[in-house]
Amino acid sequence: MKRRNTPAKQAIFSLLEESKTALSQDAIEQKLAGQMDRVTIYRVLHSFCEDGLTHRITSDDGKYYFALCRKCNGKHHLHNHFHFRCLQCGKVECLKEEVEVTVPNGYTLENANCWLSGYCKDCS
Repeated sequence: MKRRNTPAKQAIFSLLEESKTALSQDAIEQKLAGQMDRVTIYRVLHSFCEDGLTHRITSDDGKYYFALCRKCNGKHHLHNHFHFRCLQCGKVECLKEEVEVTVPNGYTLENANCWLSGYCKDCS
């Protein structure tokens, strides 16, 4: 089912598209500065994940971050990659290097959430 494009969706998509890093819902809310409520932002981000436009990253601090799926086909992620959170500036990035994960016979891998934390190149 095709979803309706709304001003809220356009604003959030533009933020994600312009960002070089993954953004938390709090960061999106701050950048939009009262243009829409927290529930609307949550619903839009959830619909983007369902539609394969973004992927949701659960960080080592338990917070969710969202990034555009630039290599994905709309439903299934075509790549697994590490996510990196800088302990100093808090920036979250999708690292470009792909990861190959093997699982024991009889298991089927659907999703990998690979997380690294440390200091980014700007803070090192």
